[in-house]
Amino acid sequence: MTDPTPAPEDADDAVDAVDPTVVTDRDLEVLAEQLGREPRGVVGIAARCACGRPLVVRTAPRLPDGTPFPTTYYLTHPGAVAAASRLEAQGVMKEMTERLGTDEELAAAYRRAHEHYLARRAELGHVEEIDGISAGGMPTRVKCIHVLMGHALAAGPGVNPLGDEALALVRDQWRPDRCSC
Repeated sequence: MTDPTPAPEDADDAVDAVDPTVVTDRDLEVLAEQLGREPRGVVGIAARCACGRPLVVRTAPRLPDGTPFPTTYYLTHPGAVAAASRLEAQGVMKEMTERLGTDEELAAAYRRAHEHYLARRAELGHVEEIDGISAGGMPTRVKCIHVLMGHALAAGPGVNPLGDEALALVRDQWRPDRCSC
């Protein structure tokens, strides 16, 4: 039987076997490739592809240059980003926002997602300029499918109902359990 623990010389390239949220030097290289720029404020990997590459990063609420940054969960995987963009182009944000105004159960679940987002960001520090502001339009509207999908991937099913719904809508194009890197 082969030992699954990476050899020391491979340690920077491997996902931390104990804590997959740990950011490695290789993760930062992959993120730069995915984003087309150097990543900023990354404090963890919130979700990974089946192959181990980052899908979603967890970002500090204040970037190194001092800029407040409300997007705690930032979707980075090119396939996921493209799928979210297609949904936005199809007008899904408007439809979701309209449903928030008529479906009390959905609106309550979305408010809970907003509170979850705020609580997870607060773990990273308080930034007065973005106090009470989550991301993606939460809790009253949908303004960014990328944020909702990132939150759903990071938090897991059942936390962000519209993020879960967006993931279901793109399942034929992209899915987190199948590598498309």
